[in-house]
Order: sequence, then structure tokens, then C-alpha cells
Amino acid sequence: MRFEFTEEDRAFREEARRWLLANVPSARAPMGGPAARAFALDWVRKRHAAGWSGISWPAAYGGLGLSYERQIIWHEESVAAGAPSPLDPTFVCFNHAGPTLIACGSEAQKSFHLPKILAGEALWCQGFSEPDSGSDLASLRTSGRVEGDHLVVNGQKIWTTHADIADYQELLIRTDPGSQRHKGLSWVICDMKLPGITVRPIENMAGVTHFAQVFYDDVRIPLSNVVGALHDGWNVAMTTLGFERATAATALQVELSARIEALSAMARMRSDAVDGGLLHRIAVARAEAAALRALTYKTLFKEPATPFDGSIVRLFFAELAQRIYRIAMDLLGPQNAEASPDNEWIPAYLEAFSETIAGGTAEIQRNIIGERILGLPRGGGR
Repeated sequence: MRFEFTEEDRAFREEARRWLLANVPSARAPMGGPAARAFALDWVRKRHAAGWSGISWPAAYGGLGLSYERQIIWHEESVAAGAPSPLDPTFVCFNHAGPTLIACGSEAQKSFHLPKILAGEALWCQGFSEPDSGSDLASLRTSGRVEGDHLVVNGQKIWTTHADIADYQELLIRTDPGSQRHKGLSWVICDMKLPGITVRPIENMAGVTHFAQVFYDDVRIPLSNVVGALHDGWNVAMTTLGFERATAATALQVELSARIEALSAMARMRSDAVDGGLLHRIAVARAEAAALRALTYKTLFKEPATPFDGSIVRLFFAELAQRIYRIAMDLLGPQNAEASPDNEWIPAYLEAFSETIAGGTAEIQRNIIGERILGLPRGGGR
């Protein structure tokens, strides 16, 4: 496959670069809580006012309606300009809630929610994992009982990123009481301000409360908030996870490429104290980051694509991120003990441990690749 940007794409890049260099916030984003919400939404509103929100989203709902090539260009220039991280509190909005609504939502759902996301008026979180249903998503037990024109939801979710500051949640629940595994689930838009919802933040080992437990006690959600058909949530969820593992990785892998370049520059500054083995690891990681970008392009633009190609990108990205941040720790040496707020490498290293768990564990991704792409037999005991 040969992938090239057009002259029009290059002109778009120059325009985006000029705007970003003039408008990227100089302040560092807060790590969590209401301050992180305000910072993230301010940045979205600034982009929206200037016509840079929703590059590849349909124009009918407030987007620009441009190609995904232009979206990639925007990601690349945003990282180069030092814009807020793509992993900020708007990640779910822009990378899987919004795209899932575009692909599977009703006209009423799209018309209401997509413009609010693009205008910086709402944040979303994801309610998929449960205490006993993380990697085995099909075993989830949070239930939604149909009562008139509402679902009455009971149960709990865990590892829900930014649940404490979100307005809406993409919520996967069991709505057919006699169903098992993948059948009888529904993907529902949940207003996080509804009575009966309790959010308990969880502090991770980086000292940040990104994650939360969410409890549902007779929460009444309108049936009109079901995305796709009732009891057909597994298919909608696979659409969501397809975005999370493929297109959502684009911005993250661009940011990771910038990280390895920063690491290379740091090694050059300390060349007298860096041994050849560490330099070799940096060189290999730099080559792997370039390979990841090529793999992402191929996955996004090859024809025909399969629903499972994103697992290859997700697995490669997650393990490469951990290798890069491990190199950073070895390069910093004794400074590892100085976990000051000004040293961005330390929290990034700690946060990277979650990469091989989030969005489906590394083991799950390998199973998908082996069974769905390579056609290998299912492993024993599953």
C-alpha cells in the first residue's frame, strides 16, 4: 500500500499548524477533577469557535465533514504544537462515544449529542467493565429492567475514566433477564446526573483519580436512549471497541512518536553518561514508533479492512508505550526517586502500566488476532 497526502492536504496542514502555534494553551493541563474538565472543555470551545472541532465528523452535526487523512494531519500537528494530550477528559467523547453515535445512533440521538460534544458542552465516560467482568465483557451483570418506556438499571461499573466529571456515559447493560454471554445486552446513553447514580473515584499509583466506581440503584433511563436495537448492544459495543482499538489509537501513536523523539533528545544531552545498550534500545524504539505509524495508516486505509485489525494496532501501541517509558526511567536513573509534578516522565511511566489492560488486555488482543485474523483454534479452557 502506498499512502500519500495530496497538495490540498499539505495546504490544510499548513493552515492547521499556523492556528495551533498561535492558540495552543501555554498552561499545563490539570491532572484531574473539575479543573481538568474546565481546561479540556475550554480547549474544545476554542477549537470549535475557530472551526477546528470534528475534522472528520459529518457537517450536518457541526463537524467539518473532511477525510480521515485530514484528521490524522490535525493529530500530527496538534502533538507537534504541544496541544493538550489526546488522553484528556474528552477522549471518550471524540474517539468512541461520538463515532459510535455516528455509526449506530438514531437521528434524534445524533442531532442532540454530537453538536454538544463538538461545542465543548458535554463530557462522556465509558461504563463497560465490572468488578468480575473486565476482560470477559460478555459476562457483565449490571441489569436494565424494562418498565414502561424506561429501563430501571441496577449494578456497578469499575475503572470508569473521568466518571466524576462526565455528563453522559456509554453504558453496556444486560436488558434481557434470561440471556447469557453476548446476547441480551444493550448499549445505552446514561445521563450521569440521574437519581440513583453514585460515583466513587479511585486513585491510581500515579496519584491521579482518573478512574472511578459507578453504582446504579434503580436508575431510570428512557428507552429512547438505547443506541441500536434493544438487546443488540453487543454489536454496538463491538463498533465502540473497534474505534477504541483502531482510529482512537491514531492520536495516541502520534503522541508516542513525539515522546520517543523527546527521549532521543534527552539521551543526546546526556551522551557521556549513556551506555551503548541504552542507545540501542532508544534506536529500536524509534524505529518501532515509525513502524507503528505505518501500521496505523495501513489499518485505517487498507481495503478491505476487518473489524479486528485494530487489535494489532492496540497491542503494538500498548507494549511499545511501556517499553518507551521503561527506557525513560533507565535514562533518568536516580531522578526516578524525584517524582515531582514537573517531571512528566514519572507519572507517564506509571500510567503506562494500564495500557496493556485498557481497551481489552494484551491477552485478549492476542486471542483476537490469533482466532479472528490468523484463524488459529481457540485456546483450551475458554
